[in-house]
Amino acid sequence: MKNLQHLKRVSDYHTLANIAAPEHPLISLIDYSQVQYPSDTEALTWKQDYYTIGLKRNIAHKLFYGQQAYDFDEGVMTFVAPKQVMRLGDNPNLKSHKPSGWLLLIHPDFLWNTSLATRIKQYDFFGYSVNEALFLSEKEEQMMLELLQNIRREYQSNIDQFSQKIVVAQLELLLNYAERFYERQFITRKISNHQILGQLEEVLSRYFQEDYVTEHGIPTVQQVADRLHLSPNYLSSVLKSLTGQSTQQHIHDKLIAKAKEQLSSTSLSISEIAYGLGFERPSSFTKLFKNKTELSPLAFRKTYN
Repeated sequence: MKNLQHLKRVSDYHTLANIAAPEHPLISLIDYSQVQYPSDTEALTWKQDYYTIGLKRNIAHKLFYGQQAYDFDEGVMTFVAPKQVMRLGDNPNLKSHKPSGWLLLIHPDFLWNTSLATRIKQYDFFGYSVNEALFLSEKEEQMMLELLQNIRREYQSNIDQFSQKIVVAQLELLLNYAERFYERQFITRKISNHQILGQLEEVLSRYFQEDYVTEHGIPTVQQVADRLHLSPNYLSSVLKSLTGQSTQQHIHDKLIAKAKEQLSSTSLSISEIAYGLGFERPSSFTKLFKNKTELSPLAFRKTYN
């Protein structure tokens, strides 16, 4: 990628943003009003090796994470995992406003030898589609700010054997609150989420109508999510909140529905149906069908004869 900068350390972002060096090499809470990016933001693209948690207002840039943009027109909290490519773009609606807020950078090395080192990867919102950033009430925003300030006070104080534990405890509390607020956000956005459910049904129907599965095999969760312009984790989270099932389970349900249709209305053999639905082996089809219906394909067909 042209002009891609690789920010390996927390200090590398400080240099990019033209702010003083961090007080701790592995963690830093940045006052976003002090950030000064280079003037040519259109050419500013970077890959970062640290986690970023942002709570910002009046941001004069749009941050592209993947192919879509975070929208900072309102108070919003954002979560970015390591190894992601970031890009800045202009936000002309906010050119006259002074940006404010906070940006917490945590290098994975800071989490070594803590339970959060592994568990932080289980928070789905680090992989969410960026148009689903976390919106907060004033009370919730103040709660998150207090946790961020607690983290900074701890790493700024004299480092001792308890410092890492206390910072990690505050960070884990912040992430758990974020998980709760995201769940609330899913519930309060039922209309848009139900639209996603309808779009999923259309996408899966097209896969079968276009004979895609016959030529290319069963669609993957990634392929389905890409068609919906969502991340796989976010799509599965929405579906689970609405239906209790993951994207993979929805794909399987569509396969079984199509199989039932062919078993009950055609004379195709079990093998022909299996291959036509994208299975590499008829035995895999039979196993999934029996798992879903408690009947083998042949037994199901006999109920219609």
